[in-house]
Order: sequence, then structure tokens, then C-alpha cells
Amino acid sequence: MSLLGKAGRASAELESGFAAHRAGVDRLLASYAAIPRDANVRLAKKTSNLFRARARSNAPGLDVSGLNRVIEVDPVAKTADVAGMTTYEDLVAATLPYGLSPLVVPQLKTITLGGAVTGLGIESTSFRNGLPHESVLEMDVLTGSGEIVTTSPTENADLFRGFPNSYGTLGYSTRLKIELESVQPYVALRHVRFHDLGELETVMAQIIADRAYAGERVDYLDGAVFTADESYLILGRQTDEPGPVSDYTGMDIYYQSIQHDSAQPKRDRLTIHDYLWRWDTDWFWCSRAFGTQNPSIRRFWPKQYRRSSFYWKLIALDHKYDIGDRLEARKGNPPRERVVQDIEVPIERTAEFLRWFLAEIPIEPIWLCPLRLRDDTVISDERLQQSGASRQWPLYPLEPGRTYVNIGFWSAVPTTPGQGEGAANRAIERKVTELDGHKSLYSDSFYERDEFAQLYGGDVYTRLKKDYDPDQRLLDLYSKAVQRK
Repeated sequence: MSLLGKAGRASAELESGFAAHRAGVDRLLASYAAIPRDANVRLAKKTSNLFRARARSNAPGLDVSGLNRVIEVDPVAKTADVAGMTTYEDLVAATLPYGLSPLVVPQLKTITLGGAVTGLGIESTSFRNGLPHESVLEMDVLTGSGEIVTTSPTENADLFRGFPNSYGTLGYSTRLKIELESVQPYVALRHVRFHDLGELETVMAQIIADRAYAGERVDYLDGAVFTADESYLILGRQTDEPGPVSDYTGMDIYYQSIQHDSAQPKRDRLTIHDYLWRWDTDWFWCSRAFGTQNPSIRRFWPKQYRRSSFYWKLIALDHKYDIGDRLEARKGNPPRERVVQDIEVPIERTAEFLRWFLAEIPIEPIWLCPLRLRDDTVISDERLQQSGASRQWPLYPLEPGRTYVNIGFWSAVPTTPGQGEGAANRAIERKVTELDGHKSLYSDSFYERDEFAQLYGGDVYTRLKKDYDPDQRLLDLYSKAVQRK
């Protein structure tokens, strides 16, 4: 085919992509108009990556069925236009053929780009690329008032800055234009073991400062804690060097491959595709709750069902029928409290939090992922400045120039008779606040309203809510994230 013919085909595909997107937006707006004025606006989606209860409603929801595709990948500009309900699995499938990837790819395939921006996403590039919303160049948002508003650092910048961590309470993204970065075909891994949490904290800080360890570049950085004297930093380096690679979608389990007794780092290699989804096959380590890690069961567990989206369906059944608590009751045990959380503490408080957690909360392993806001982030909107926002992203106010560590733990613990609801979660919330940290809102929260407002936007959020959802068609953030359903 001639160059002219290829250019014509590319132009036609681009127009087709945007035409399909416009049709999807039209269906979305029509569904908004069909929702009764006295009913809360919500998404008409059956699945969610949230671990807290979703509001029940008999009213029809927003039709987002046409907003689940990659509209365009521009390999020259290294950008992509993406519909808000597009999963990272589909986004990565569209970018990798160009040798490109989103700057941050959350660990689970069914997380959507819009969900990672209105919530919070994180991964092993976050120590150098920040959080997913920091690579957004422009975004279209269906606000609570039913308008499609285009936002960017210079256009409706107050909404642009206030959208992250709003969890759909200010609106829903319909299109996002994001930055991409070049990637190599493979990732060379080193698993570095530590016997002391303080040493792990010190080395992690040095790696972030140097972007290297023992003379090798570090492009990806996360970690895992099994006990107080067994923890690991997982260092990844992009490479185009051919060679054998591991496969953790079969009988071998990724997180188990990290562990070793050697004083030297354990080495491994993955394709870039398998590296990005290394945690999804076993939902980090949580697949063990379903027996999937038992070799005799795993051998017969269909490969297509070894993924986070299927485990979610099993979790939904457990929630619906209280299967776990019923089984515990048969053993004479009390119900268990779900402790599924991601928190951030300043890096210098990491070992302190981990020691407290390991002593107080019987959950292991624990995931570690360092992060820093990107250096080029600035507040450019006068209204945002005048509202009292001193941080770039006011609904989740991390300090520029400061390194944090995300600590993830996902399991359940026995309840103690006489303790109030959410005793373990409340203790974690108190400790995180004490250490000048933050907690993600995708799961159960127990803050009082005043404390919640102080932690998550305060007057800035109130003003944004008034400007972009004046009739309160959407739930407010406290009602969505904290109040018991």
C-alpha cells in the first residue's frame, strides 16, 4: 500500500474512532436526561473495583456502554485519547504495539482509566511518574449538572485539579487525553531481600534518589513484606536484550518467586506485557483464599479464570450470601472484619508503620509501592488558589517534593466480642493520621464528617460541588465513601 493510502486509512480509522465516541457520549447524555430529577445519578455498571458498598437505587443509571474504547494512539506525540470506561487491559493492548505504555499502569486489568483518575491508581513507576491523574493532559467530564465540560491545567482547572479522588461525586470522565512513555520489550528483575525493615526503608529512599541500585538503572520499584525479618524490594529495568522469560500465568506464582535466602538479589525476566500484569493472575496473593494456589486445584482451574475480574465475582457471591461468615460460624468462630486498604505514609515513617501493623493486624503479605508527585505539577488556576487550596490535588493532598510509600493489605481479621464496628480499620485510620499519612477511599472508611473534610478537600470540595453539581444529583464524597449503606 502506498504512503498516501496508509495515511488515508489512518485518517479514516481516526475519524471512525471519534465518531463512535461521539455516539457513546450521545447515549450517555440521553440516559442522563431519563433519570428522574429526584433520583441520584449513578453509573449503570454491574462491576466495580470498589470494596465498599455501592448505593442502591431503583432509578436507571448512566449508559456508559459506548465509552469503553481507545479512541486514538498518537505514536509520534506519545499520547492517547481514551474513553473513560476503557480498561487498562484494553489500553495497554492498544499502546504496546507502538512500544508505548501509560506512565502508570495500575495492577489489575479491569481498572478503568477514568476510575484510576477519579479514584487513585498507583504502580511501580509511581516513584518517577507519580499517579495516573498526573499524566492527563485534557479531560471531558459529564458533571452533575448534565454538561460535558472540557478540563485541563488551563481550562476549568479547578475541576481538573479537584477531580482526582472525587470518586464520581463531581462527575464522570468521558474522554481523557494522556501522556505515554516508550517501553522496551522486556523487564529484567532483581528481588533484594532485607532482614530489617529500617534497612529496607533506607535503601528504598536511596534508590528513589539515585534511580539506580548497585550500578544498575531502576525503572520500576515496588516491594513485599512477609514478616518483620523477611521483606523485599523488587527492582525492574527495561531492556531489549533477548533471552528466556518466566511465565506466572500457569502453575508458577509470581509473589512466591520473589522469596529467597541469598545475600545476593534473585534475578528474573518478564516480557513487558507480563510484567505489567504480573500481579493480576493471582490478584497479588489473594487468590489463595479461593484455593487457586493449591497445585491440585490450580492444575484444573481454567487459565481464563485466573484473573482479578473472576475473583471479583467470587467476592460478590461471598458478600451476597455471607459465605465466609457462615463457614466461620460452623467452626465456632466469630465473623471476620474485612481489612482491605491502601494507605500512604511518608517514606521515613514506613518502617514504623509496618512494625506497628505486623504487631497489631494479623495480615500478610503486605505490598509496598513508593510514590512522588511529578516535579512539573503546578497550580495555574486562580480560583483554586483563592479557595484556599495550597496543594496541587486538593482532594488528596500529597506534598510536592516529598516521597511517600503506599502500603497495601487485603484480607480479613477475626472480630473481638464487645468491640465496635470496624475496630481494626479504625485503628489503622488513627495510626495513618498520626504518621501524617493518607488513606485511599476505595474500601471501608469510618471517619467522622469533620475529620474527613479536613483530610479530603474541605472547603475546596464544597465549592467544587456547588459549581459543578449545584442540584446535588450525585452523592457527596462523604456519603459515598464513609456513610454506611
